[in-house]
Amino acid sequence: MSILHDIGRFGAALRMARRTRLAIREMNALPPELQKDIGWPASPESRMATNVRNTYLEALR
Repeated sequence: MSILHDIGRFGAALRMARRTRLAIREMNALPPELQKDIGWPASPESRMATNVRNTYLEALR
């Protein structure tokens, strides 16, 4: 693999992490009643950390 390929994969991982972070922010902006109806998570911080970590680790493969 070339270094450019690795950099591209890392950039893709960063874009995915950003999209995930923005989606979480949008879901957290919903009224509490809607969040409860759709079953939004009990702890958004832990979910965000997990998503970012998994995205980063997948990019390294």
